[in-house]
Amino acid sequence: MSIPFEVKKNFQVSKEEVYASLLDLEAAKIWMKGVVAIERMDEGPLLEGSEWKETRKMFGKEASEYFEVVELKEPDKIVLRCDGTKGTTGKGEFVFTYLLTSSGSQTEVTLLGEIRGLAGLSKWLGKLMAGTFKKACAKDLDCLKEYLEKTKVASH
Repeated sequence: MSIPFEVKKNFQVSKEEVYASLLDLEAAKIWMKGVVAIERMDEGPLLEGSEWKETRKMFGKEASEYFEVVELKEPDKIVLRCDGTKGTTGKGEFVFTYLLTSSGSQTEVTLLGEIRGLAGLSKWLGKLMAGTFKKACAKDLDCLKEYLEKTKVASH
């Protein structure tokens, strides 16, 4: 059984700009709060199968997780997977599906998060953690929105 959560945010920039920014790991180091390092496991543009290690400072400690691009449908959909067994979490699988829809110069980003592969006490804690993950994802999208909208204003 998986534990789902959802976050929706509206951006005052094009869908193409949001899509490109979600895949721009160099820019993520600037706008994403708490990031210590993002290390690519491969080179070139992010494609399906691309992987990276993301290290953030959380609760005063560094935590690293490994991400993989599962699906790309430019400029409408990005699916990322985090294998919790490889990182600091030590268990579970976390899937983040970004769906982008636009109306004029406005883009709505719907993030569908899913926590899978937890059992026993971890599953119970996972249900509690879903709220924390949702807040963290909402904060990340707020930071991206602020970054993109400031960048757009600065370039005009």
